[in-house]
Amino acid sequence: MKLFVSSHGHLASGLKSSMEILYGKCDNITVFDAYVDERSVQEQLEKFFETVNEGEQVLLISDLYGSSVNQAMSLFLDRPDTTLIAGANLALMIGLAGRECISREELNELIAQSREMLCIVDLEKETISQEEDFF
Repeated sequence: MKLFVSSHGHLASGLKSSMEILYGKCDNITVFDAYVDERSVQEQLEKFFETVNEGEQVLLISDLYGSSVNQAMSLFLDRPDTTLIAGANLALMIGLAGRECISREELNELIAQSREMLCIVDLEKETISQEEDFF
């Protein structure tokens, strides 16, 4: 499985940087920080797809649904075994770490789990002891 993560600004490279701190080198993740230079999302996706082998699963991950980056990525959904996910976050990326492939059902579960990680932390309502970890 190969991932192509793109965002407005440096969010994509920041996500990969965080992943590499947590998991080491992530060779299956390609990132593109859009609008920081003259390169375009389309150009970078064309180059990326040149590295994809037949039968290899591809996940395109954008920062924001409906955005210009997401729309540019959607033009590549006609490629075999390609899925586009909008709303990248670190919880999603962690859930994808180390996987060789993922089913649509597993992907839906992972997206639901990553949404749950977006929340207000209210320490008065939390019952986590000093010995427990948040994760």
